[in-house]
Amino acid sequence: MGIPQKTQSNITHSVNSSTLADVLERILDKGLVIAGDIKIKLVDIELLTIQIRLLICSVDKAREMGIDWWTTNSYLSSSAAPEKSQVEDLSARIARLEEAFREPAPSAAQETP
Repeated sequence: MGIPQKTQSNITHSVNSSTLADVLERILDKGLVIAGDIKIKLVDIELLTIQIRLLICSVDKAREMGIDWWTTNSYLSSSAAPEKSQVEDLSARIARLEEAFREPAPSAAQETP
């Protein structure tokens, strides 16, 4: 009598597993939105509300959705126009106001003949 030999059989699973790279590729291709609200209340008085919205997707998908703010930000894109600082804007406004006050305004007595 012979001893039955073990044969190696392939086990087939009904659930296919995905690697982290597959999951990340799918998220970047389709996009993922995470939304949440944090509310702090004290005796039914709302003290603080924080709304969190997070979008994770690829650059191509974001552009497809119309989101491309990084192209106009001078800190993130070298081709974007440099933004004026608020100090420069305020300085220009002050200079215009000072110039307007230096010029004498026409008085009503000078206008009538």
